[in-house]
Amino acid sequence: MVYILYGEDNFSIHEAIQDIKRGLGDPDLLAVNTTWLEGKQLSAGELSAVCQTMPFLAPKRLIIVEGLAGRFEAAVRGRRGRRPAPPQPQGWQAFAECIQSVPDHAVLVLVDDKLEATNPLLRALSPWAEVREYRPLRGERLVRWIEGRVAQAGGRMAPPAVRKLAELVGPNLWALSAEIEKLLLYADGRRVELADVSQVSSYAREADVFSLVDALLGRDMATAGRELHHLLASGATPPYLLFMIARQLRLLILARELVDSGGSRDKIGQRLDLTNPFILDKTIDQARRFSLERLTQVYGRLLEADIAIKTGHLPGETALELFLAELSPGGEPG
Repeated sequence: MVYILYGEDNFSIHEAIQDIKRGLGDPDLLAVNTTWLEGKQLSAGELSAVCQTMPFLAPKRLIIVEGLAGRFEAAVRGRRGRRPAPPQPQGWQAFAECIQSVPDHAVLVLVDDKLEATNPLLRALSPWAEVREYRPLRGERLVRWIEGRVAQAGGRMAPPAVRKLAELVGPNLWALSAEIEKLLLYADGRRVELADVSQVSSYAREADVFSLVDALLGRDMATAGRELHHLLASGATPPYLLFMIARQLRLLILARELVDSGGSRDKIGQRLDLTNPFILDKTIDQARRFSLERLTQVYGRLLEADIAIKTGHLPGETALELFLAELSPGGEPG
């Protein structure tokens, strides 16, 4: 049996592998009959030798190969601006022949990131292998996934809470799974409500920091003060808030520079390392609404508050309050 599991949703790929393992009998025996291989340097002969090896005291041998089909992409994408590795268009035929002759005792799983439909190894194996593509979940599909995950864990979550969680976290299923587990533990048997997401989720706190920065930049000091007091009351410490505000301002300064230079949405997302489309769009929108001068001005005042705290000149909360006061219309120098 041959599986090809590929796509950007590596959480679902991981879960699919666990499902395959559960169908192969005793987990202890399977553990000694499982082989993981790195596909980028693998030869067809090496793969054939592993597949032909008989299992030990078990009916099946599991072989998982990562990154094999990606070697034969017509164009390989680079990551984070690094130069992409050159594709290897030749040699896929030997792997196709090897994989098509996998014996019955071998279960071969090929795992890859996003592949083009024109990938020669994918096309050669698709007619008779079980091929599954895992794309990032968005919109209603993501909402349904959260609902299913909550039900699977024996919990309940109000629809507004589900949608808020989907909006805050986006298609990162690893992070969503952790947030769901945390929320269900916090609810302790009752239904998770919208207020619980705001109270417990670290992503909700990041959203509050985003709102605080937005109010600061827009000189809406009343809203900024409310957001600051809410964050402090929820347990956020002054050093944490300084770090998060500074991080957001640095992202906005870089985004503004990229917007001014004509950078595309995808390029900005790569440079800022923002994979959540909701957060990326909000960051770009916020950067467009404020000048680079305003962004650097607020960032400079924040650094002054940070120095005041670290040198012991001011307590943390006092320094943050003074930071807000100095940015108010009456507190700024003429």
